[in-house]
Amino acid sequence: MMKKFLITIFFIIAGITVFAQSLNKQVIYSDKAPKAIGPYSQGIMTGNTLYLSGQIAINPETGKIDTTTIENEIRQVLINLGEVLKAAEMSFDNVVKTTIYTTDLRHFKTINTIYGEYFKEKQPARETVQVVALPGKAHVEISGIAVKKPLVPVSPGNEEE
Repeated sequence: MMKKFLITIFFIIAGITVFAQSLNKQVIYSDKAPKAIGPYSQGIMTGNTLYLSGQIAINPETGKIDTTTIENEIRQVLINLGEVLKAAEMSFDNVVKTTIYTTDLRHFKTINTIYGEYFKEKQPARETVQVVALPGKAHVEISGIAVKKPLVPVSPGNEEE
């Protein structure tokens, strides 16, 4: 009877701990990435998971968006995401999911080429969606989810080296 009672207490405490951790959120901010242009954070960390707000090609030094070429725009977006990742002590290797928004899917090949420069191995899951418009007349916006702990391999051939 005492053993059952202790096991029940253990699970209650474990449940409360998990619930409390799930409510704990930390704002992630980098002064090397553009300031939020609305009521949102650059990133939110909860547990070991970082939720990255969408970034557009705003140069954090000037506060202006660079849409001179689609290549420059995509690189600035990824540089901005990288700075928020650094502020959370992570890198592109920690990213498990991204969403790419573009105003023109004809840029898909260019987006993939430059995206591949930042996500070289074990690329995250993602989708690419064409939208009518983006803030600041941007042509590309990317958001993401990153995890601090290494992921457990789920299929043969995907093992950690």
